[in-house]
Amino acid sequence: MASENKIGTISDPGGATGGAVACALELSEAVTSDITAPRATRREWFGLAVIALPCLLYSMDLTVLNLAVPRLSADLKPSSSQLLWIVDIYGFLLAGCLITMGTLGDRIGRRRLLLIGAVAFAIASVFAGFSTSAGMLIVSRALLGIAAATLAPSTLSLIRNMFLDPRERTVAIGVWIASFSAGSAIGPLVGGILLSYFWWGSVFLVAVPVMVALLVLGPMVLPEYRDPEAGRLDILSAGLSLVAVLSVIYGIKDIAEHGLRPEAASAILFGVTVGAVFAVRQPRLTNPLIDLRLFRSRAFSASLAVNVLGFFVAFGSFLFIAQYLQLVLGMGPFVAGLWTVPSAVAFIAGSMLTPIAVGRARPGYVMAAGLALAAAGFLILTRSGGQADLAIVVIGYSVFSLGLAPVFTLATDLIVGTVEPEQAGAASGIAETSSELGGALGIAILGSIVTAIYRSGMTGMVADGVSEQEISVAKDTLGGAVAVGLALPEALGSDLLGKAREVFTQAFQMTAGICALVALAAAILAVVLLQNVRAQSEAGQ
Repeated sequence: MASENKIGTISDPGGATGGAVACALELSEAVTSDITAPRATRREWFGLAVIALPCLLYSMDLTVLNLAVPRLSADLKPSSSQLLWIVDIYGFLLAGCLITMGTLGDRIGRRRLLLIGAVAFAIASVFAGFSTSAGMLIVSRALLGIAAATLAPSTLSLIRNMFLDPRERTVAIGVWIASFSAGSAIGPLVGGILLSYFWWGSVFLVAVPVMVALLVLGPMVLPEYRDPEAGRLDILSAGLSLVAVLSVIYGIKDIAEHGLRPEAASAILFGVTVGAVFAVRQPRLTNPLIDLRLFRSRAFSASLAVNVLGFFVAFGSFLFIAQYLQLVLGMGPFVAGLWTVPSAVAFIAGSMLTPIAVGRARPGYVMAAGLALAAAGFLILTRSGGQADLAIVVIGYSVFSLGLAPVFTLATDLIVGTVEPEQAGAASGIAETSSELGGALGIAILGSIVTAIYRSGMTGMVADGVSEQEISVAKDTLGGAVAVGLALPEALGSDLLGKAREVFTQAFQMTAGICALVALAAAILAVVLLQNVRAQSEAGQ
């Protein structure tokens, strides 16, 4: 039966894509020589290259807007509330729609949903690029978030069906994971170049040719898969999942920005309550949005937990490293983006080496080793603030990225590999939602810790010639201190900035230490819960 799902070959078109696919083919041959499961053909590997295109944009769109904010603010003149919605609405709706879109792909077809999402993403990108008001840009970003929610679950669930050989699937998921990291690295670089020559809307229009390429190549190299026995989509369950995830993510992000407030706590409590109603409803449905029996699998549930903890330390660290490079070391956004490239390269390398590592040890041990390496990288970051400051940050960032890459690859592989192919879309949506939730928790909790340490260290600061209002702004955030310091006379500004940067560095070091402890705890969790879980290829044999 498995061989009936395989598809024919196509000729190698050559060029850069052909070379990349040839490398992937060689790697797959190296790690699958002892496996009897059906092998992927050349068409599947070219399909993987096409799948990587929307994944690049998925992560690019999360980062590229930050560079354009100053220019679009001057052009559209949004209020502070509107600016927050312009930045956040994409991520909110992306997180809230992942589960629904993953399940919808199981019902209408993963390729069809991917291509529909590509059309919607291209159209929304055009509207965003040519927005004439803050409201129009907010709506465009909301549509971009909904369209983006179709991309990750569709591409991951297609990989689940295209690569039936378990070790080849691990290679493919490694490429899939690496494409997101590449997008994060490319985003600031592409954005910086475009903004040097064009208006702020150009950062959105870069998505259009990529999506056009996906629409042309997708039907040629991507097969269609759907669950032949899937029933109708339960609209109420979809609405409940959207409200639950949106409420929790909104509350967590509000805590990260403003601290613990009744509004944030109420949003989280409301989201958890709606989530409980959703969970109670699912077993009673003939065709549930999510089959809760998936969580009975130790490999599935433990992988989700490790994935959440991994993204917890990753997202929180990404945010503070970006601030450290720009506000402490004084780099511009483009230069800071360049110094993050080594970590992206390390992440890509770790993703591609994962199939080799899992061929020699079980997934739980590989994930634990990766988390231990990540902890070492965070410990390196605790030494920041000295003469070799930039080198320490770049090395620590690269080391923990190298360590986290196999964690994300194997957690994703176990999540989608332990379910039936017909449930791959739903599992993919759950996996992506866990990533968004872990990242939001990391930013909120670690952000609160950094803010508390910074404000505590700045308490009692008094400077002659600096008004109380300016001191209050400087005590609130490091960004505020930099703005105040640059506006003061050189001597006063230098003293204020020196103090603020010293205190922030202490907060940065403390946060890195906490991340190291969380990574070690996750490593122990992986060993304890996943030590007996075999790689999919081993289970197949």
